[in-house]
Amino acid sequence: MLQVISVHLENKPGALMRVTGLLSQRGYNIESLTVARTLDPALSRMTIVVDVDPVLRQQVIKQMNRLVNVLQAVDLTECPAVMRELVLVRIRTPQESRTAVLKEAEIFGGRVVDSSVEGYAIEVTGAPEKLDEFVDVMGSYGEIDVTRSGTLAIALDAKKLRLQPPVLTRTGAQEEMVIEPPV
Repeated sequence: MLQVISVHLENKPGALMRVTGLLSQRGYNIESLTVARTLDPALSRMTIVVDVDPVLRQQVIKQMNRLVNVLQAVDLTECPAVMRELVLVRIRTPQESRTAVLKEAEIFGGRVVDSSVEGYAIEVTGAPEKLDEFVDVMGSYGEIDVTRSGTLAIALDAKKLRLQPPVLTRTGAQEEMVIEPPV
């Protein structure tokens, strides 16, 4: 079953690799991954869609919350959230089909971002299922090239994120950064 995970992490080299490494070490397939910095340039938000057995979903979140650089990982799979993707479609179509292509794009909330004598480049955002349908419809009008973003998600519940900075702990002669998960 697909699990949608939102992760707030420090915007530092290696942070992305630690999260993806945790998933790949356990044999989980990442279906989509998006990451960008937040309003605070020191933090990034990562949205991961991963194929995980439903029994192990909470374990994955707990393991992520233990990683260095991860401030908070949250499972958005079954909580109120908005999830969107972006698709860019370049369609080559004959002149007589172009009006129909534009009408179909409008139905899906698409926007033409480029036009040429061969066809159009159209962008559409929406739920992944809606985009699958859009791609199928466009494919019926001619040759297409498709590029999709990963899923972006944001929780709709009013809870304030409880981000905790890393805590320095001393173990013997060594210092290490440990992030304690929110309670």
